[in-house]
Amino acid sequence: MVGSRSNPLSQGERNMSLMIGSSRVLGALVLGSLSAGVAAQGRTLSANDYAQAERFMGYNTAPLVDHAVQKVDWLDAGHFWYVDHDATGDHFVRMDVASGKTAPLFDQTKLAAALAKVGGKSVDAGKLPVRSYKRMADGRIDVGVSGKHYACDLAAVEASCADLSKLVKTGDEPGALSPDGRSEAFIRGWNLWLRDVASGKETQLTTDGVENFGYATDNAGWKHTDNAIVEWSPDSKQIATFQQDQRKTGEMYLVSTKVGHPKLERWKYPLVGDKDVTMIERVIIDVAAKKVTRLQMPPDQHRSSLCDDVSCGPEGGWDDVKWAADGKTLAFVSTSRDHKHEWFRIADTATGKVRTVFEEKVPTYYESGNGAVNWRYLPETHEAIWFSERNNWGNLYLYDLNTGKLKRAITKGDGNVTEVLKLDPKTRTVWFRGVGRTAGVNPYYQQFFKVSLDGGKPVLLTPEAADHTVTLSPDGKSFVDAYSTPTTPPVTVLRSANDGRKLADVASADITRLKATGWVPPIPFTVKGRDGKTDLYGMMFKPTHFDASKKYPIIDYIYPGPQTGSVRGRSFSSARADHQSVAELGFIVVAIDGMGTPWRSKAFHDAYFEHVEDNTLPDQVAGLKELGKKYPWIDLDRVGIWGHSGGGNATAGAMFHYPDFFKVGWAESGNHDNRNYEDDWAEKWQGLLVTDKDGKTNYDAQANQSFAKDLKGHLMLVHGTMDDNVPPSNTLLVVDALIKANRNFDLLMIPNAHHGYGEATPYATRRRWDYFVQYLAGNTPPAEYQLKAWPWR
Repeated sequence: MVGSRSNPLSQGERNMSLMIGSSRVLGALVLGSLSAGVAAQGRTLSANDYAQAERFMGYNTAPLVDHAVQKVDWLDAGHFWYVDHDATGDHFVRMDVASGKTAPLFDQTKLAAALAKVGGKSVDAGKLPVRSYKRMADGRIDVGVSGKHYACDLAAVEASCADLSKLVKTGDEPGALSPDGRSEAFIRGWNLWLRDVASGKETQLTTDGVENFGYATDNAGWKHTDNAIVEWSPDSKQIATFQQDQRKTGEMYLVSTKVGHPKLERWKYPLVGDKDVTMIERVIIDVAAKKVTRLQMPPDQHRSSLCDDVSCGPEGGWDDVKWAADGKTLAFVSTSRDHKHEWFRIADTATGKVRTVFEEKVPTYYESGNGAVNWRYLPETHEAIWFSERNNWGNLYLYDLNTGKLKRAITKGDGNVTEVLKLDPKTRTVWFRGVGRTAGVNPYYQQFFKVSLDGGKPVLLTPEAADHTVTLSPDGKSFVDAYSTPTTPPVTVLRSANDGRKLADVASADITRLKATGWVPPIPFTVKGRDGKTDLYGMMFKPTHFDASKKYPIIDYIYPGPQTGSVRGRSFSSARADHQSVAELGFIVVAIDGMGTPWRSKAFHDAYFEHVEDNTLPDQVAGLKELGKKYPWIDLDRVGIWGHSGGGNATAGAMFHYPDFFKVGWAESGNHDNRNYEDDWAEKWQGLLVTDKDGKTNYDAQANQSFAKDLKGHLMLVHGTMDDNVPPSNTLLVVDALIKANRNFDLLMIPNAHHGYGEATPYATRRRWDYFVQYLAGNTPPAEYQLKAWPWR
C-alpha cells in the first residue's frame, strides 16, 4: 500500500504510482476472464471514442498549459530560475529579485548542441531535459539531465559538456554530499566510506560493519536502496548516522520471470507482529579522525516521527536528527514501535552521552507534521520548537531545554501547521504552511504564515483563497508564491516574507489552448460523512459531452489513507490521473476524502484508528448516495470503484463488504492483509498485533480474504510479480479465498513489474477502461486499443 510513506501508497501513490514507475516488463500474463458475465448489450465503442478519452491524459493536456510556473529554484538570495512553457517550447528564465527583470538562464541552442554531442543523440533546444542547474566556480554550469550531471562550457566558441561522473575515477555507489560540497559519504561492504569530490580519493570511515549490521544502510522493508542515510554537521566535520541491525529480521522473497533459471530477490522485510524487527544503534563519526562514538543508549526502533522510515523525503537525509551550529550537540527524536510515544533527546557528540529532555505520549499515534518534521532545535537559547496535536489540531509549542518544561504555545486554535519552512533564531520568527486557519477558506488550501516565538497571532502572508505553493529565498526575505485552485490556473508572484507584499509578477498561466480541446475543469463538491454532520470534500469529473437527460454509471476512485487521501492536492492540474479520460467513456468519476484521511482535525484523522478495514468506505457510500439523490443523472444501480495499493485494498473491501452497492471493482496492488505487509505502516495505524487465547487477533477483521466469499459483482485483481513494496502474496491470499469460495473473478499479474507498473502502465490502464466499459456501462470496448506509452523520465 503504501508510500510516504507512511504509506500504502508508495512513492505509487504520492502521484498515483499506477501512473509512474520504471520497471521493465517482459509481458503481461492475464489469468483468465473468470467472470461469468455475458457480453455487453449496449453500444460498441470505437477506437475514436478511446482516442477522444486519451486526449485528456496528462501527457496530452499538460503541454497545452502556458506559463504555469509553480516550481522555482533559487540561485542565491537575489536570483531564482524557472521554466516558462508556451506553444513554442520551454524557456529557461532567470529573475532578478531587486529589479523584477528576467533574462535567459543560458543559451538553450548552445546547450542543446553540447548535450547532443556528449550524449550521441539529438536534443531539442525547446524541450531541454534539464532538471537542475548551478554555476560552478570555474564559470561552467552544472546541469542535471536524466539522473546524470554535466559540466558545460557555453562561453567557448564551440560549447561543450563533460559527464561529471566520468571526470574522476571513483566507485558507483551513490553519495551523500557534505555541506561544503567537498566530500560525499557512501556505503561499501556494509561500512561507511568518504569520497573526495575533486580527486575521487576514498577513505574508509568504519571497519566493523558486517552483513545485515551495516552503517547508514537504507532498508525500510518496503523501500531498500544503496543510499547512505546520514546527517552531516554544518561544518562538514562530523556525520550522524546509525549501525542498522537487521540480522534477526525476517526476509522477503520474489522470483523473476525469464527463460531459464529465475532470479531470486531476497531482502530483509519485517512484518507485523515479528518478535525481531530492524533496530538502529546511533553513532557520531568524526570524519578527520575516523573515530566512531556510539551514543550511550539502547538500540532505537527503526521509526520516524513523520513516516514509516527513518528517511521520509525523496532526497534522503535523516529527518528526526538536527545538529547544533557548533557541532557539539545533536538533537533527535526517538519513536516507539507503535508510534504512541516520542522522546526528544540531546546527545553530547564528543562523549556520546544522551539526555532525554521531554516526551509525549498519545492514545492513537503521533505525527510531527505533514511533508516534513516540524520540530526544531535552538541550542543557543536552550529551546526547542515542538509540534503536537494535543488540542485536536496541529500546533507549535516552545520548550525549555534546561527544564524540559513547556514555555508557551507558539500557535493556537483551530487549523493545522502543516510544515515549518524557516526559523530565524535572531528575529525569533517562524514561517510555516498551514491549512484550515482562515475562516471561509477551503480547509485543504495551503496558505503561508509567519509567527513570533514570543507570542502573538500568526500573520497571513498569502491572502488569496487558493492553494499556495511557496518557495522561500535562502535568506528568508522573499518567496515565490504560485497560487491556484482546481478550477483556476496558477498565478505566480514574488512576495516579501515580512508582510506578504507583492514585489513582482512572475507568470500567469494561460489555458486558452487547453480549453480549445474541449477540456473542462473538475467540479469540487462537499457531501456529509458517515455521521451525517461532517463535511467531506471531493472532486467530480463529467464527460465533456455530458447530457443531463441521461443516466450515467459512477466510478469512485479511492485512496483511503490514512497517510493521504483520494483527491491528492487542491492546486490546479490539467489532468488528475486519468479521471477525465475515464469520464469521457460515459461515466461520472468522483474522488472523496473520507474520515480517516489527514489535513483536517486529529479526531477526523483518527476516525478509523485500529480498524483499517474501514478504509473510509462508510463515507464513500454515504457520499455517493448523497450525490445520487442530488443529481438524477447519476445511476446508483451502476457503481464502480477502483484504486491502487491502499486503494486496491479498499476496492476489494468495498466489493466484499458492500456487495449490493458496488457492482464492479478494479483492485491494483492491494495490501489486502497487513500481516503480509511491512511492520511499520500497519503497527502505526492498526496497532501492535494482539492474539487472544482463542487464537483470534486484532488483525482478523482487516484481512480481505476472510470476506471474499461475499463477492457478488465483477472484480479484477492486479499485481506486479516483483512488487517489493506490497508483495504479491497479498493479492494471492484473496485469489486463494475466492477460489475456495467458488467465486468468479478476474486476475492480471504483470511479470517483473514492481509497485508501479512501469512500461505496462498503458496496458493496465487500457484494460481498466475496458473493464468498466464492459461490466459497468454494459458497452463493448474497441479491440486492444493502444494507449500512448508514458514518457518515462
